[in-house]
Amino acid sequence: MRYSMVIQWSDDEAFVVTLPEFDCKTHGDTYEEAARHGHEVLEMLIESSLEDGTPLPSPARFAEITE
Repeated sequence: MRYSMVIQWSDDEAFVVTLPEFDCKTHGDTYEEAARHGHEVLEMLIESSLEDGTPLPSPARFAEITE
């Protein structure tokens, strides 16, 4: 599935990762670390949903996230 991951620089001196379809955030000290954490959290969220039988959210399209 194709889920969104938005990485932005924060005033807290860190890169903040937003996973919009799951309404979840994580972070990292570097862009690469933030991206890795984003992927790890996304995998955990998907695994958890599948194990619990909770429906996964539909992947958002670019226009839906930027509005």
